[in-house]
Amino acid sequence: MKEMKMKNLTEMSNEELWELFPIVLCGHKEEWKQMYENEKKLLLHSIGRDQVARISHIGSTAVKGLLAKPTIDILLEIEEHCDLKELIRAVEKEGYIYEKKPRNPPPHMMFMKGYTLQGFAKKVYHLHVRYTGDWDELYFRDYLKRHREAAEEYGKLKTGLQKKYEHDRDAYTRAKTDFVRECTKKARKEFGDIYRPDGEK
Repeated sequence: MKEMKMKNLTEMSNEELWELFPIVLCGHKEEWKQMYENEKKLLLHSIGRDQVARISHIGSTAVKGLLAKPTIDILLEIEEHCDLKELIRAVEKEGYIYEKKPRNPPPHMMFMKGYTLQGFAKKVYHLHVRYTGDWDELYFRDYLKRHREAAEEYGKLKTGLQKKYEHDRDAYTRAKTDFVRECTKKARKEFGDIYRPDGEK
């Protein structure tokens, strides 16, 4: 039955998925940090610590006090030698739905957990899988943590966009792009290359 639900969701159009899973925002919840920590342990155990270069809590749920979609975003950076087929098998075993993302950085994959034919489950996760790198999401997260006024501005922006694009997730994401890029640029200038892997130029 579980496999059938996954198959039905993957066959839906974007419009159908956006209707079933609209943009929902809520105030920050202290439980999000523990949800991430629990899922981190689960993933490291399932995938194998030797396959993982770094795992991080990203997105708005990682910033205390910030309005957010109640979805825990996790950035999983893997080693070059990681067996991708085995990775997919291990993560799907933990209840995630695998989605190929050709436009995402290599290895072009993402996983989702907490999506059902009845809508969102109580706990929802997005797992973004990439090879090690100097990723913008880490800088943006840290900038919002350090600059409360920027976090508040971002929250107001998202509130307005949620009303406009409740059932269009792509448009909602695109409309945030300029703000995210500007904050990330400032973060890199302020923090330096703190997340650059050793040896990367």
